[in-house]
Parts: sequence; structure tokens; C-alpha cells
Amino acid sequence: MSELTTTAFVKGHRRTPSYQDFKERTRHDCQKAMNRELEKLVLTAPSSVQENVRKEFEDFKELFDRYLRETGPSIDWDKIKLLPDDAVKMYGELPGPNENDVKSLLDQLVVMKLNGGLGTGMGCQGPKSVITVKNELTFLDMNVQQIEYLNNKYGTDVPLVLMNSFNTDADTQKVVNKYGNVNVSIFTFNQSRFPRINRESLLPMAIGFGDENTEGWYPPGHGDIYKSFYNSGLLEIFIKAGKKYVFVSNIDNMGATVDLNILSFLLNNKVKAPEFVMEVTDKTRADIKGGTLVEYEGKLRLLEIAQVPKEHVDEFKSIRKFKIFNTNNLWASLDGIKRTIEEKTLHMEIIVNPKTLDNGINVIQLETAVGAAIKSFEGAVGINVPRRRFLPVKTTSDLLVIMSNLYSIKTGSLEMNPKRSFPSVPLCKLGSQFTKVKEFLRRFASIPDILELDHLTVSGDVTFGKNVSLKTSNY
Repeated sequence: MSELTTTAFVKGHRRTPSYQDFKERTRHDCQKAMNRELEKLVLTAPSSVQENVRKEFEDFKELFDRYLRETGPSIDWDKIKLLPDDAVKMYGELPGPNENDVKSLLDQLVVMKLNGGLGTGMGCQGPKSVITVKNELTFLDMNVQQIEYLNNKYGTDVPLVLMNSFNTDADTQKVVNKYGNVNVSIFTFNQSRFPRINRESLLPMAIGFGDENTEGWYPPGHGDIYKSFYNSGLLEIFIKAGKKYVFVSNIDNMGATVDLNILSFLLNNKVKAPEFVMEVTDKTRADIKGGTLVEYEGKLRLLEIAQVPKEHVDEFKSIRKFKIFNTNNLWASLDGIKRTIEEKTLHMEIIVNPKTLDNGINVIQLETAVGAAIKSFEGAVGINVPRRRFLPVKTTSDLLVIMSNLYSIKTGSLEMNPKRSFPSVPLCKLGSQFTKVKEFLRRFASIPDILELDHLTVSGDVTFGKNVSLKTSNY
């Protein structure tokens, strides 16, 4: 970087440069250096996609500029207010739709699943969505079955949209082909592909688009969904087709099914319908790190633990003060998404995600979270939903619960066994020997009966025989 000149001018007067001048000059130099490297990367992409790459890099440049400009915490803790009574609706108070209205409601809906993650955390290859979950069905199989059931029962055409990443797209496209005779229109688009940033030089780690080593690239978090959806052209296609809302959720959340009560609340609202709904649910001690809703500067805002000053972390984790957390099941107006992008009012806090590559180089990834956009939409509200709508499968401990006799599958959806005497799910913690799916399956001759289980912790070199029943002694 060039050195700061020894003098600066303000309204014609010579003055000594300040530290702020130095920071501004340094920031400017960092931006110029980054822009030069990004242009080199663009030229390594196939000519047919270079224009799209430039669009993606404009979003990256905006994030990078904000990263250089923004200092300190993104929130002032003293400005946080607990939610007013009308900010979160209770699910049980939502009126259900008239059966005759269901088709017209579904005709206005798009279902989108976040499908950018790999199954490496559970020892699997390829997209996480193709891991077998229950009855030989994968996450994707079950989601397709859910939509097909709605389309067949109500004579509608609810599309299923998958937001892939460059890590999952090719494999997902191969899998999608097997649904050719299924009554579901499946669309895909890719979230952006951003270069990881060397923490020391603040320059891209990526060498080029043709480089087989993907360590230099990363998908920038699910907050990228809005602009990538817009840039793909699908947003405009669905708006022209008469669609009004998109229901977004993680593909591994087995509880995130289309809910007609919430859809009716959005489309049959007698006052102005909210542009954005976040499903929240009651926090337990297992959820203390989950993001929560607060009021901040007059708007609803998603507060994540990464934004909380260290001295307030215990307060954030309190289930007495912050009683709900974000399930990442979101409903957004298609017109609202289009408006916020075209008016450039879409804003999400930057998540700085530090990583260390296999070669020991420290990098950062600039990411955003999809729920953080709530403050950019008009009339946003939360809906406190039953816990059954939050059944993520992040680990083999979660997989044990889903694969057990606690649940059965009906039209792609999980239903809790009526023999379970209360609706809560057992808290299961399997040790490191169970982390990988292959090892997990090897250690169970058959999946145990857990109908009367409240909690389970397993550590060490343990295996389970056939026809085992696990019960909590003080059940």
C-alpha cells in the first residue's frame, strides 16, 4: 500500500493528517487492491458466465467495503428493548383457512429450501440433502413428497426451489432428475461464490474459477438468498405467475412443512399483510445460543450471540429474559424482496467467520444470515410456533431421534408416535465415536425404542444390540 502523504488540505488550508485520514487512505488502498484482484478472477471464468460473476462480485465488494468501514459491535446493548406484545403472534390464535380457500392460497406460494450444505460434518460425501434419514428416504425425498401431496390433494402447483451452492449444485442436479415423473415443479439456483480473504493481506485466496482446489472459495451464508434469487430471474418469473410469498427453511429441518394457518394469516389478513414472518419457538436450555427477536430502534431485529458484547452473553442466554429463538423458518413477500433489492434498502449485519485452511493460512469469510433481513421489510412479525416445527438434523444425535420409533412418516412429513405421553423430544448426546453416519449405524444393531426416554448421554466405545429399549428412570 502507498504511504500516507505528510499533509492534507481542508478548505484550502494545510493541516497535519489525522489517524482518520490514515484509516481512510488505507481503506481506499485495500479496496483498489481487492478490485484489481477480483477483475483478474472474473477473467478466469468462462466467458458465458463472466457477466453473472461480475454481478456477484459487486455484492462481495459491498460486503468488503462495509467490513473495512464498520468497527465495534453492530448493536448498542442499551438500545435493545424487549418485544412489544403485538410483535409476536401466538400460533394457536391464528384462524385456520376455509377448506374452499386452500387451493387459492397454495397457488400463491413458493417453497424454498436452503440446500448449500455438505454432509461432511456427519462423514458423508456430497449434499447433506441426500443423506438417508428414515425409511430409506433422504431429506430431499421427504421434501418432494410433502409438496407432491399438497399438489395432488388440492390440485395446485406449489413449486419447490432449491438454493444450491457451488459445492452442492452438480450432485443435486443429478438427483433432481429422478423426480421427473413427480407432480412437483423443481427449480434450482446457486447462491454466490465469493473468494475467501487472506487475513494478513486482505486479498482474495482464490486463484481462479478453473482451479480444482475449492479452498479459495466459499458460499457466503444463507443471507445471500435474496440477491441470488433476484439475480437468477426466478423471483420475477414467480411474481408474474401470481405467486405472493416464499416459505424459506433449512432442508434438514424435518419440522419445516407448509403451514396453512400461517399462509392464511398472510394472505387473508384484513389489514396490510406483513412482508416478513419469522417463526420462533420457546427457548429451552438446549437453545441458549439461538438467535432471538428484539426491538431495536423501533424495528424488529434478529439478535445473534455473535453480536452480543462479552459482558452480556449470560444475559443473552437467559431463558427468562429472552424467551424465544429463531427457527429459521421464514415467510417473505416476493414483492417485498424485489422492492428492498431495487431500492437498495436490504441490510443484514456482516458475520465475520474466521477459518484456518489446510495449509495453515488464516482467512476470513464475510457472511450474512437470512433472518437478519427482517428489519428491512414492512410490518414484519414473529409467530411463536409449536416445537414440532423445529426438528433439525445437524448431528447423528438428532438422526437417532428421527430414525427411532418416536416418529413415523406420512406423506413426507414426520408424525410423533401417539404412544409418547408428552410432545417433547428426548435430549440425546452421542459421543465422538458416533459422529460419522457410518460409525453411528455400525454401533446400532437396530435403532432403540426411545418412547419413554427423556434424555440420553453416551460416551466411550459403546455399541447397542437388537431390540434395545432406552428409558429414563425418573420418567
